[in-house]
Amino acid sequence: MLQQTRVETVIPYFERWLIRFPTVRALAEAPEQEVLSAWEGLGYYSRARNLHKVAKLVVSEHDGQLPADAAQLRKLPGIGRYTAAAIASIAFAQDIATLDGNLKRVFSRVFDVSAPADSPAGEQALWALAEEHVPPGRAGDYNQALMDLGATVCLPKNPLCLLCPLGELCQARALGVQEQRPVMKPRPIVPHKLKGAAVIVRDGKTLLNRRPAEGLLGGLWEFPSAKLDADSPEGLAAAIETAYRLRVSPLARMDEVRHAYTHFKLTQIPWRCELIHTPEDSALKWVAVAELSNYPMGKVDRAIAKMLDIR
Repeated sequence: MLQQTRVETVIPYFERWLIRFPTVRALAEAPEQEVLSAWEGLGYYSRARNLHKVAKLVVSEHDGQLPADAAQLRKLPGIGRYTAAAIASIAFAQDIATLDGNLKRVFSRVFDVSAPADSPAGEQALWALAEEHVPPGRAGDYNQALMDLGATVCLPKNPLCLLCPLGELCQARALGVQEQRPVMKPRPIVPHKLKGAAVIVRDGKTLLNRRPAEGLLGGLWEFPSAKLDADSPEGLAAAIETAYRLRVSPLARMDEVRHAYTHFKLTQIPWRCELIHTPEDSALKWVAVAELSNYPMGKVDRAIAKMLDIR
């Protein structure tokens, strides 16, 4: 949960998760939709799907016990070099280095690494530094201490250098370049996408589409939506028919929803629509509006769902 998400955001999710799935076996036996619902709001939903897959594999192939070896951990879905090393060192006391975003920042500053931290050369240099300085028998404490140092003192902006226990060792601080470390490659321009959504309500029910299992928001539910070239009812009707072979008549424009994903920004415009025709083989599902909270959604579609007036 802490990968790409802040601690203060994660804590209530983590506490609810342990109540809902107190054991690996409980998670393995849970339906995917229940897992995604518990994760809703944390984003990067592939993490939840991978966690579910890991639980199933641990139960079926490892007798319910997580492997203690980093090499075995890396064979599990969604567990890469950093996560495997963190688990192996902190949970199983293996003498192994790890490297997350906080650790990259600490090493980049302490050793004044000028290679971009997100480049192959920079990554290799930082891993080498991490491995070189692991204290035998204390890898777990060491890794966790540096993670906490990066999270609380060696901050991305305005680092608290006067409070840092490594201040006298920090080469970047000695040179006055701590604010310029770590060096990162220039970010590409973030594209903007315009989409429209058809919100069709009939007899207390609305039509939903389930996204493919893989990819962005995999396995979550959404209102039928499609890319728009321009914001117009005619454009929405044409786009929805092309995407779903669903004919609708837009009636009223609802409040637009904006959201920023990792690689693009989205403006989504929902329209209240009248249903004209549904193909017989449509995979869309009629869902009671009063039960929408039971269907896991991304933030954009959850915002649209909250607009629906079911009085």
